[in-house]
Amino acid sequence: MSTLFLALAITAAQILLAFAMGCAAFRILRGPRAQDRVLGMDALYLAGMLLLLTYGIQTGRTLFFEGALVIGLLGFAGTVALAKFLMRGEVIE
Repeated sequence: MSTLFLALAITAAQILLAFAMGCAAFRILRGPRAQDRVLGMDALYLAGMLLLLTYGIQTGRTLFFEGALVIGLLGFAGTVALAKFLMRGEVIE
């Protein structure tokens, strides 16, 4: 019973994360300001990372966890760089 419940919960989480990725992509495309687009990109990489983690839990492979870690690190660095660019107009001082 618990294995079935876990499989259904993971599948439901994957569906909701895919919907969240769609909403974030909509915000990136239709964001009226650049700050909205950066927030959409941040939400998109976060939902993608969580989707990869749920797939790793579902399959039991550790490669997906390492991929999610790389996505998280690169996404955070990209968000910080874009935020700094929007605030100051340059990334490297």
